[in-house]
Amino acid sequence: MVLVIIRPVRDTAADAEVVRELADAAFADASPAGAAREPTPMRLARTRHLARTDPGGCWLAESAGEPVGAVLSIRREGLWAPSLYAVRPSAQGQGVGRLLLERAAAHSRGCLRGMVCSADSPAAARRYRLAGFTLHPTMRLTGRVERDGLLDPGDIPVHRGNAGHLHLLDSVDRRLRGSAHGPDHELMLGHFEELLIADALAGSGYCYRDGGVVRLLAATSKRIAARLLREALARVPDGVEARVEHLTAEQEWALDVGLEVGLTPRAGGFVGVRGMRPPMPYLPSGAFL
Repeated sequence: MVLVIIRPVRDTAADAEVVRELADAAFADASPAGAAREPTPMRLARTRHLARTDPGGCWLAESAGEPVGAVLSIRREGLWAPSLYAVRPSAQGQGVGRLLLERAAAHSRGCLRGMVCSADSPAAARRYRLAGFTLHPTMRLTGRVERDGLLDPGDIPVHRGNAGHLHLLDSVDRRLRGSAHGPDHELMLGHFEELLIADALAGSGYCYRDGGVVRLLAATSKRIAARLLREALARVPDGVEARVEHLTAEQEWALDVGLEVGLTPRAGGFVGVRGMRPPMPYLPSGAFL
């Protein structure tokens, strides 16, 4: 094993850029059909945000003065979630990833629940399984939206949300996954294109859309979730590929909506959970779970 120094990720532009470069190097050979990468400004902002909110869960590995790996993880109301886990290809297989994940896992002490999203990676699957996660295979939906397939919205209104809806968002989060996203919503509001809200007698929910990508969706019923997903897909600009990710077997409602509008399902990656079942109806964010 190479000699490695593990240090905290700092809330600086320089460390955010180092983490971005490490992730790009680690995932350079990923399939084009892999997870949709967030825009660079969001990735940099996320690193600095988590370095502030979760300094005990964000670590950088260096060898001979060069960065070789990074992990970012989140702790929210008893739920721990790895947000990024990247090791430079030249350092893989040398114990760097194990050291990083062990250090980040210390941030999870006392947490009864855990979640993680990952693209296809045997090394990541092994590490997360050894960390106690039950791995659920996932699908993604991609393609151009066939607007003729969009069903009549019925009697559930959907409108744009803002910071005034944070209490509603946290309430839905706690009901579905046992913990709120808290300060993460403020970051997502500032960087994703729009937040959609449904709040009616039938239930409530929300969805973040960023261009053609559905970044996070949570609702108190499948009916509300399907309504939000249809609205998000209806707002995808013409000519832009739509993308809905991290569908476990429990999210058949999302698969049905995707098929209605001509999206193509493909298998790949997994959602890992421990101390809980996959939330439903729920489409996690790869970055904020």
